[in-house]
Amino acid sequence: LYAQTVADLSEALQDADGFQRKGIVLATLMRLKQICNHPSQWLNDNEWAEVDSGKWIRLREITGVIAARQEKMLVFTQFREMTAPLAAYLGEIFGRPGLVLHGGTLVKNRKALVQTFQEDESVPFFVLSLKAGGSGLTLTAASHVVHFDRWWNPAVENQATDRAFRIGQKNNVLIHKFVCQGTMEEKIDALIEAKQGLSEDVLAGGDEINLTEMK
Repeated sequence: LYAQTVADLSEALQDADGFQRKGIVLATLMRLKQICNHPSQWLNDNEWAEVDSGKWIRLREITGVIAARQEKMLVFTQFREMTAPLAAYLGEIFGRPGLVLHGGTLVKNRKALVQTFQEDESVPFFVLSLKAGGSGLTLTAASHVVHFDRWWNPAVENQATDRAFRIGQKNNVLIHKFVCQGTMEEKIDALIEAKQGLSEDVLAGGDEINLTEMK
């Protein structure tokens, strides 16, 4: 499915230019990211078979360990439509339901969801859309953070990770970032690392940047 999408893109770009070309590329990038998550996300067939997605399989492996340790996890995805399938899948593995928060979650209900995750030991996971759940929440009950798909900007990812690294966090927190080998996700990962490296190079060595020394 991924290879066919790449072939379709190559063919479509032969006769496209300007604004049309940009639109085709952006639409295809989104489609490829969806296929990397799970073919059912793009096909919209509602099957969500575990065998069809390496990410699904890896998530079960990680979740099995977390469940055995009786720890909690946060799972971030940029796609709102992924939150329900992920929650259903994780609920099956843990044997009990977790929580979901995305852009459609009423603001007045979000505080209660956070409080439940923080205080209720029977709630093992929280699935959040990156934009809605990536800032402003304190979720220190989690010992694991999973980035199910990758966003272009490392600051956005780091901000989401920081939901678990708030004041009051006393446990070690493991960060899991999912990347499909041989796909554009590897390029996104390299891009994020390069941006992160540039930021660290500029800011390293002290609290202040000597602007007069910069070329």
